[in-house]
Amino acid sequence: MINTKVKLAGVELKNPVMTASGTFGSGMEYGEFVDLNSLGAVVTKGVANVPWAGNPTPRIAEVYGGMLNAIGLQNPGIDIFVKRDIPFLRQYDTRIVVNVCGRTAEDYLEVVERLGEEPVDLLEINISCPNVKEGGIAFGQDPKAVEAITRAVKSRARQPVIMKLSPNVTDIGEMARAAEAGGADGLSLINTLTGMKIDIKRRSFVLANKTGGMSGPAIKPVAVRMVYQAACAVKLPIIGMGGIATAEDALEFIMAGATAVSVGTANFFNPYATVEIVEGIRQYMTDNGVKDIKELVGCVR
Repeated sequence: MINTKVKLAGVELKNPVMTASGTFGSGMEYGEFVDLNSLGAVVTKGVANVPWAGNPTPRIAEVYGGMLNAIGLQNPGIDIFVKRDIPFLRQYDTRIVVNVCGRTAEDYLEVVERLGEEPVDLLEINISCPNVKEGGIAFGQDPKAVEAITRAVKSRARQPVIMKLSPNVTDIGEMARAAEAGGADGLSLINTLTGMKIDIKRRSFVLANKTGGMSGPAIKPVAVRMVYQAACAVKLPIIGMGGIATAEDALEFIMAGATAVSVGTANFFNPYATVEIVEGIRQYMTDNGVKDIKELVGCVR
C-alpha cells in the first residue's frame, strides 16, 4: 500500500500536490477539468482587505520557457471571498490554503483576523507585496521586515502560517531563517522572478508595468536550488514551486526538501496538470518500491 499523505504545519494532506496562488482562482474555473477532491490542497488567489483593481493592461506576456505577469494581485477583497469562494471550496474533500496579500502590515492583519473564524486550513502570506510604508520595497526583500511581518501575523492568526518567500534576494537562506525566527509554521517558495520584455518593433515595453513576474519551466532549476538551500537552513516544512509541469518536476522539489509542491503556470497550458502529477507521483512510487512519500522528502541531502 502506497502512502502519499504528508503533514504540513500539523495539517494532513492526502497527497503533496497543491495549486499555486493566482493560477487556479479558487478552483471554479477548473471544475470541468480537475476533480478538486483529488488534490492535496487548493491555494486561492491572493486576498486583500479591500478589492484591488490590479495593474493597467497589457499585463501578461509569453516568453521563452514561461510567461511574465504584472496582474498586480487583482482581487475582489475579503468580503466577497468569504461569501463566495470559501463555501464553494468547502464542497470538496481538499484542504483550503488562503493566500493573503497587503500593502501594509495592518492590511495583512485585517485579513488574517477575518479568516480566524472561517473554515480554512492554512494561511499563505505573500510577502512579495510592496511595503508602501517603507518606500515600496517588498516585505520579503528585507530579513528584518520578514521577521517582523511573520511575528505580527502569527500573533493574530488562528491557522498555521506559511510565509511565501521572494526569490529576488541575495540569500534565500537568510530570508528562510528570518521567517523561522518570526515564528512561521512553514515556508512557500519560490514566488516569481522579476523580468522584462521589450517589443523591438514598437520600441516599448510589452507590459504596461514595464516589469513582471517570470514563471514557468525556465525558472525551475533556480527554484529547486532555492528550495534546497531553504531546506538546509531551517527545520520548517516547505511548499516548493516554480516551473512544475510534470511528476518528475514535482519529485525534484520533494527530493530537494519540499514536503509539498504547488503547480502554477502549467495550469494555463495543461489544465489537467495537477491530477496528472498526483498520478505520476503514485506511479513513480510504485515503480521504485517507495511505500511512503516521506522517504523521498529531502533524500538528496
